[in-house]
Amino acid sequence: MAFASRFLSKSKQLCMARNLLPKDRVIAVRYFAKETVPAPKGLKGDEMLKGIFLEVKNKFEAALSVFRQEKITIDPDDPAAVQRYADVMKMARQKAGLMTESEKINHAIQTQTQGIPDVRGYLEALQEMRIKRGLPDDLGIEAMMFESLEKVEKEIKKPLMRNDKQGLARLTAEFDKGNKRLGVSRKELPKYEEQLDLKIAKAQLDSLKKECVDAMEAQKKKEEFNDEPMPDVKTLDVRNFL
Repeated sequence: MAFASRFLSKSKQLCMARNLLPKDRVIAVRYFAKETVPAPKGLKGDEMLKGIFLEVKNKFEAALSVFRQEKITIDPDDPAAVQRYADVMKMARQKAGLMTESEKINHAIQTQTQGIPDVRGYLEALQEMRIKRGLPDDLGIEAMMFESLEKVEKEIKKPLMRNDKQGLARLTAEFDKGNKRLGVSRKELPKYEEQLDLKIAKAQLDSLKKECVDAMEAQKKKEEFNDEPMPDVKTLDVRNFL
């Protein structure tokens, strides 16, 4: 582990905790660089920034406390390691009061599609979000939804708008038929959500493994490490770097 400790910087190992925090709530360090200098009274903006900073700091420390206690194996090809990683991330989010990956997606859908008036634009936005997050559509649900929309728009002879209650009722009926063909049931939504969380966990472990390997290979090129073998990523204990 001594070699591994020299190999990997803390910034790489902290990426799990860093990624937990909402990017729009992270305040640049420069805002607090002169914290020791008394601020003029009555600056509500400064107080607000300090409040946000403390909130982010507390959430970060809460999540980090979980990572210091719980062991994670960096092996995205091992289902047990992926499940363990997902469980630890869930514990960290719960302790820090943060959203799960599924909740983040639902929130993103709500906020990023608010101003889209038509159903086609809405589905295209969902497709773009799925692709950006690297989530596969193994069941072909996306294609089914677009096919259903095509059918309904041909029947009503106009683009389907999101405020068209009758048109949406037709579309929902078509979705139900498509889901039945694909073997998808609304009753099993919790199961699908769990599968989604595991897919996201595997993708994050893949990314973490790549960062670790890249960091070690970069260090290996330095003369001081030439005589030392590069450890297997799976043997690294993240807790030793926090």
